[in-house]
Amino acid sequence: MNNKQVAELFIEQHVLQPSQADDVLNEADLNGKTIAQAMVDSGFVDERGFYKTIADGLGTEYVDLSETEIAPEILRLIPSGLARLHRALPIGISGNALRVALVDPLDPRAGEDLRFALGKDVDVVVAPAEQIEDRIKQYYGADTSSMEEILKQLGEAGGLLQLREGDGAAIEAEANATPIIRFVDLILYQAIQDRASDIHFEPFENEFKIRYRVDGALYEISPPPRHLALPVISRVKVMANMNIAERRLPQDGRIQKNISGRHIDLRVSTLPTQFGESLVLRVLDRSTVNLDLEMLGMPDYIYNYLLEVIQHPNGIFIATGPTGSGKTTTLYSCLRRINTIDSKLLTAEEPVEYDLEGIVQVPVNEAIGLTFARVLRAFLRQDPDRIMIGETRDLETAQIAIQASLTGHLVFTTLHTNDAPGAVTRWIDMGVEPFLISSTLEAVLGQRLLRSICPQCRTTYQPNEALLAQLGLARQDIGEKQFYYGKGCDACNHTGYKGRKGIYELLKITDPLRELINERAPTVTLKQKSIELGMITLRQDGLRSIFAGDTTIEEVLKYT
Repeated sequence: MNNKQVAELFIEQHVLQPSQADDVLNEADLNGKTIAQAMVDSGFVDERGFYKTIADGLGTEYVDLSETEIAPEILRLIPSGLARLHRALPIGISGNALRVALVDPLDPRAGEDLRFALGKDVDVVVAPAEQIEDRIKQYYGADTSSMEEILKQLGEAGGLLQLREGDGAAIEAEANATPIIRFVDLILYQAIQDRASDIHFEPFENEFKIRYRVDGALYEISPPPRHLALPVISRVKVMANMNIAERRLPQDGRIQKNISGRHIDLRVSTLPTQFGESLVLRVLDRSTVNLDLEMLGMPDYIYNYLLEVIQHPNGIFIATGPTGSGKTTTLYSCLRRINTIDSKLLTAEEPVEYDLEGIVQVPVNEAIGLTFARVLRAFLRQDPDRIMIGETRDLETAQIAIQASLTGHLVFTTLHTNDAPGAVTRWIDMGVEPFLISSTLEAVLGQRLLRSICPQCRTTYQPNEALLAQLGLARQDIGEKQFYYGKGCDACNHTGYKGRKGIYELLKITDPLRELINERAPTVTLKQKSIELGMITLRQDGLRSIFAGDTTIEEVLKYT
């Protein structure tokens, strides 16, 4: 539930005064309570009164589940996967409608999605959230059968699903068939439970693969029958408001969905292939991203230097690394830290990944000519203090970024290079004059994301000489240091890894480096000089993570 909505509902029902509502909202925010807890603790209402008021506001009924028995045939009306996905509990039938208690009765989409998935009318009733969660766990238990159950239904409906490519109306009808809706919802639910960052739907000649990317590595789930590719991909396109009849051109879309009580943003991208459309969903789960600078796991000397750099009145700060190395998260964390009432922050991104309160974010759209350079020019007329450019791709954008820096703005941007010193030569290769780089660039942060060893199954071992030699270490160098790996357990899906952590290298632009930049020195020379001046490389920072027991030798060798 959106706390503000709930507070407004209680004001309308004359349970709270506006000033009391503000007190309750502050109490919930400051102490991390739910709004129900905050209202009960403040003495404005008891738990029963809280949910009764919500039921009255919605014009529905309040049900106390501790006094309600639910028949097994009623429970079977919602499959376990859907019950957990929508956090919904069926409690009875009224006329032609199924009466359902939702953990979040104020979310109109949950009721709609349920109506759509079940193919029947749904009457939402209100019950205490904890009671509903407990009953869902009690009645539906561990969910192992739902995916098999739905695949079995889909197999039974196989004859109906042998669609002709050109039959648009039939494809749309099939995409909205109940088993297909349930199957796609379950795929999304499972991906969120497994902390996937991307979901890939890939049709091949004789099979239809579905893969999740978790902690940077792809895992395949048991593949559905090949003939489901068209209706399943069409279903996702319907959800993303894309043109399902157009299968010859790439398309982009967006799905916003509440899954297991978490607000999930899904970016959808299609690609026409030889055997149908390949579709990828990028999962943006705001509840799992922590944009606190302290939580990025940087070494203290980098963290302290960053705190200093982001307070500079002007200059350019670059985060560099390959796609998916956490550059945007680092820059967002920097912006969050300096996002104060007395400074104006603007960002140009493609696309805007997370909404940041109090920061003006502009989505770049190359298709209509809204390029990074054009947005950046407009920014300079908007009286900003700090500017973030999602990516510097061309000379024009780089030149305007430098111009912005020279006219008193702090500029953050990203580049795709292998290491921090490479960022300087990349700009020179673009055609930027070296003296402009040396006079504006403050620092370059190179980074990678490595998979962390699962804490549940972390085990010590002795690496062989060949592996140590690849790291540039000899047996006598390591002394008593321990090495770890993950054996694999249920907690990490038997991968040995759970979560990711960053490794970093910081290139501070000092006078000796400025001289080399002005002389157009190659990357190798810049790197040697910066190591002489004390730069710790990605490989050395990777060793720090190995010895701390955070990651494995294989991960460090793979990414550095």
